[in-house]
This record gives sequence, C-alpha cells and structure tokens, in this order.
Amino acid sequence: MNDHRTGLYIALLSIHGLIRWENLELGRDADTGGQTLYVVEFAQALAKLPGVRQVDLITRRVVDSDVSTDYAQAIAPVADNCRIVRIHAGSEGYIPKEQLWDHLDVFADNLADFFHQQDTLPDILHSHYADAGYVGAHLANLLERPLIHTGHSLGRVKRNRFLASDFTSQEIEERFNMSRRIEAEETTLATAQRVITSTHQEIESQYELYDYYQPEQMRVIPPGTDFKQFIPPTGGELETPLFASLTQHLKNPGKPIVLALSRPDKRKNIGALIEAYGLSEELQQRANLVIVAGNREDIDDLEEGAQEVFHHLLGTIDRYDLYGRVAMPKHHQRDEVPLIFRIAAASGGVFVNPALTEPFGLTLIEAAASGLPVVATEDGGPRDIIGNCRNGFLIDPFESETITAALLKLLGNPKLWQSCSKKGLLGVRKNYSWQAHAQRYLEVVKPIAQRSEWLERKPVLRRSALYRDRAIVSDLDQNLIGDPHSLRHLIDVLRKHRQSTLLIIATGRRLDSALKLMKTHGIAEPDVLITSSGTEIYHAPELIADIAWPRHINYQWSLPQLKEIFINFPGLKLQPKQEQSRFKLSFYIDPEIADIEAITALLHQHEQSVYVQIAFGQFLDILPLRASKGMALRYVADRLSLPLEAIFVAGGSGADEDMMRGNPLAAVVANRHHEELSQLVDAERIYFSTEANAAGILEALDYYDFFNSCKDPREGTPSP
Repeated sequence: MNDHRTGLYIALLSIHGLIRWENLELGRDADTGGQTLYVVEFAQALAKLPGVRQVDLITRRVVDSDVSTDYAQAIAPVADNCRIVRIHAGSEGYIPKEQLWDHLDVFADNLADFFHQQDTLPDILHSHYADAGYVGAHLANLLERPLIHTGHSLGRVKRNRFLASDFTSQEIEERFNMSRRIEAEETTLATAQRVITSTHQEIESQYELYDYYQPEQMRVIPPGTDFKQFIPPTGGELETPLFASLTQHLKNPGKPIVLALSRPDKRKNIGALIEAYGLSEELQQRANLVIVAGNREDIDDLEEGAQEVFHHLLGTIDRYDLYGRVAMPKHHQRDEVPLIFRIAAASGGVFVNPALTEPFGLTLIEAAASGLPVVATEDGGPRDIIGNCRNGFLIDPFESETITAALLKLLGNPKLWQSCSKKGLLGVRKNYSWQAHAQRYLEVVKPIAQRSEWLERKPVLRRSALYRDRAIVSDLDQNLIGDPHSLRHLIDVLRKHRQSTLLIIATGRRLDSALKLMKTHGIAEPDVLITSSGTEIYHAPELIADIAWPRHINYQWSLPQLKEIFINFPGLKLQPKQEQSRFKLSFYIDPEIADIEAITALLHQHEQSVYVQIAFGQFLDILPLRASKGMALRYVADRLSLPLEAIFVAGGSGADEDMMRGNPLAAVVANRHHEELSQLVDAERIYFSTEANAAGILEALDYYDFFNSCKDPREGTPSP
C-alpha cells in the first residue's frame, strides 16, 4: 500500500474547532483559537518544503446551519499537495471539544477507512491536543505508523487554571471530562515517538507531571510568527492617528518610546518598570514610557486583580511625578499591535517585558520582527528568544536597576540600537518564521519516518491516583532557607516525587519578594504559592491568582477603619508600603510596649472581626477574619480534593500554627524549637525534628514515611 515516491506524507490531526484555509473565525468560541491558526499556518509551511510530497490537515466534518458551509466540504485543497480532510464523527452539527470524547472511536475508524481507500498511508501521524492524541495513538498502533504529538495545553495543568478560576473539582470533571482527557494524554505520551513543545520550560513545568513523561521524547521547536503583520517601520508611523493617540498626554512626544504591552496582571511586573523609570533622571531625559495594559473605561469596573494593578501603577506614577513622561492609553485594538510596535521602533525605542515569569514571550518575537530591540526577564522563554536573536538584554525582574542599565545601554548607543534591530530582524526570520519552524520539524521527523531513530521506551509504573494525592507545605524563612546543603537535598527529593506530591509554599512575604527569595536559593516554582500571610493564593503554572479567594476573605473587612484605629497605637510602627496589601495591615511590634491583649480588646471595642498574628516576635499582621495561612491551606486542600491527613506542614513561626494544628501531619524544625512554636510540643500529629531547616523537614518526612504509608507512627491506623 505504501507509495515509494520521494518525500514524506504527513497527516496532521486537529479534530475540534472550525478549520478552513481562509478567514479563520478566531475567537468565535474557546475551540477556534490559537491551535486552529497554528495548524493552518503549519500545514501550508510544511507543504512548501522540498522533501514533503503531501500534507493532510484532518479535522471533523461539520454540517450545521449555524456555521459556514465551508466546514461541510469533505476535501478542501489549498495546493496540489496540501488539503483539509474532514471526517464524519457523531452528529453532523458542531460539537464543543468537551463533548467529543464519545465520538472519537468513530472518528478513528472512519479515518482509518479513509486511509485504506487511498493508495498510500501517511509516513507520519501528528496529533494536536488531547482528543487528536487519542485518535492518533489508536491509528499509530493500528496502522503501524509513528505518532508525533503537540499538546498545546495539558489537562493536569488546565485543571489548575480552572481551580484558580473558581471551579470545584467536581465541576471541572463534569464540565470538561478532565479524567478522560488526562488518560488520553497519558496514552498519547505512551505511544508518541516525539513530543513537540514551544519552550524548555513547558517540558519541565508541565509534561514532567505525567507518568509516561520521558525527556528523550521531547523536542523544542518554537512556533512561527506572521511576518505579513509584523514588519519593520516603512515610514510615516510617527504621523499616524495612532501615534497621536498613544502620545497625546506626553510633554515631548518626539522622544524614543520605551514600550510595555501586557495584561494588567501582577505577574507582568509593570510596576517595576515604572519604578526603574522613576528612579532614573537620565532615563526620563532620554525616553518616554508608554504602557499598553489592556482596555478600560473605569478602573473601578475592572476585576479586583486588575484594579489593584492599575492603582499601583498610577500610585507609582504619582509618587515620582511622572506626568507628561508616562502614557497609559485606555484603549487599543488587537489589530493595532503591529503598528504600535512599528511606532516604537520608528521612534528609536525599546520593548520591555519585565514579567516575573514568562513561559514563552510571543510579544518579544513580534517586537523583533518589527525591528524593535528588546529588554526582557531572564525567566523562561525570553532566554531562548534573546539567545537566538541577540537583539537585546536579559534583566533580573526583581532588581529594577538591571532594567535601567539595559535600557540606557540601548538608548544611549545608536550603533548598538541599530545592531540589535538588524540582528532581531535576521534572527527572528531564521528561528521563528513558519519556514524555519517547518524545516526544524522536518529534521526531527524524517529520521522517525525512516526508522533510523526510534524512541527506546523505559518501563513506567502508573500511579493508582489520577491526580497527585499528597502535598508538602512549608514557609520560606527559617524553614527552607538557612542550610543550602540540606535544601539541595530536599529539592532533589521533591523533584523525584513530583508526580505524586504537590509542593505548597505559604509565606508572609509578598508575591515578588517570595519569588525573588526562591530564585536566589534555586527553589522551583511551587504548585501553589500562598503569600502575604494567607491573603493571596497563586496556582502553577504561571502563578495564576485564585479569583474566588479574595471574594471569600473580603467578609467584614475594612482596611481604612483599621488604619485609623491603630494610627498612633504605642509600640506599633507601620511596615513599609510595599509590605502592605488590600487584605493585610502590617506593623513592626515592640512587645515591651505593645500588649497583644490590648490590641485585641481595641479591635473588639471597634467591632472589628479580624485575624491577628505575630511572627518572629516582631511582625504583627492584621488580616481578614477568614484569612490566614491555615485557612488558605484548607481552602486549597478542598479545591484539590486533597485530605488534610495527606498533607505535611513544616512550620517556622507563630504565623504557621493554624496550618499545623488539626489533621495535617506537621513538624517543627530544630532551629524553631524554642521560638513561638514551642507551645505545640504536646499537640497531636506534630513532630519536633532534631535537625534544623530543610534537614529537619527531611527528617520529619522520613519519620512519617510520607511518600509511602503517610502516617504518624504514634497512631494506630494509617492516614486516609
């Protein structure tokens, strides 16, 4: 049956969504987005390469009066060797991907029939997303053809995002068929010869969660970008209405533009850029700062996280009196973004991405394609992009002076700016064009098709639980931090058990402060990060803020009243502004002067129902009644459907006490025995380690046989 003509026959499987060659309905629904654009661009780029004789883009046939008749066409060619093939499965109408699972076996059988009716079988099957992975694995085994897979997103990771978005575990299962999706992903990984990802970070933070993860299987091939839209300046950009709109509030709009473009999100760290700009008179003299951060009418109508970001940005602008030098336009359209980049490039400016964490960095590629030098966070994808394009500088997102230094290098040296601009234009076409993407892909799959490279599979022991069934919780200061050698050992242990065990860090520090400390000590991003003494919760990957938690803890909370009550209280001094938040009022306390009972009595007198905690004998936090590390931990455990008996907590201060009491297994490390936690010595399920810091945590994990029986040996029955 096989055709021995030269070149590969590649079948790309992308089952859900509405796919056609032109006028893609991007954004029509959740299923017709980035993946559909990717496979269309990818198919056409592949078909143009020498060494490829045929590309089929295979999807589901849809006959539905609510959508275009284009999607009912069984075969839709775009070139002699490139076509869309639409296969019938289930009802003829359009079906969202979550409802397709019962029809995938029919799809696989009908697709096998289609292949058998031809005079040739594909040399390569390439599945996109979990549903296509399920079909691809079935056909790879049936037809004895190698499978390549691109996940686009993964179920275990997506579940975390849904949990952060106020879905319960049961709702996620019922609405998104998550267990079927994850099983399909495991089967796909067990079958695929190669898995294609966009970044190395995607491999480390996402695929590593799966039983069938195998590093030798993974290949990083960054996606291409659209060079029809993103081009260098052609002249006249600074005379456009958009330029006038962007710069209307600037005193000297002719200066180079330092451009930031992102969502109004804490993780994007735009405040650090404004801080750097505000602290540098030289930077203010050389350039204007333009921040494009989503669209808004009234800040107070935005969701609470975006409100907080904008209030912080505006407060920083006001603190440094940057009016007339910083512009933050209220509106822009997505199709205006290419021109925004060209305007910044035409002005002699720089694009800045100072994000705390950046998995890929598509805007950096778009900036490079526009001839705009870049300054970007050293975390994640930007390392690869700037390494490939050599068109700018990496900065430490936690150190604003590194942002200033990088910007002044580019703005103060026209030859360097021109060099980075030219290198970016060359590098982005070499590394991030669709042609480059398709060529690299062909280099990966050709040996697979020829059977000259074949994955040697390692034996895998599947977990009985679909999701991780236990968690380790620790503070940073005094627990994880303090003994570098034992910390390295603990990190290795956590890595070894990552597929079964979640890591939760609960700290009194703010998000940026916690991330900076973790980076300094080589602690990887946790699965859940509880910050600001339990008032904020972030979920991996990308540390997505939990949107339900702020609503929950806002009960009877009045920060202005609390400030007024304690403004002149003896023995209390407000901590710096950066340590405060909308759900945390923090003081330094002098225990020789301030009496905690008097503080509590004053709160009762003013009818304030709040939670008061002291840490390390000198820090006092006033929190909402429903907020603390312990309450946040129990909220997270409930969201994850994780029993408290399967959670180990290492405490480091009095602020950790309510996490440790109750049903979790807990430990006090030796360096904290005589501090605030000494009173727990007779409490149930709390072990006092003989070792300090991370070594004490490892000792306690062994004591509880945490990774096996997970029980307190002082009790007769094992934990559930």
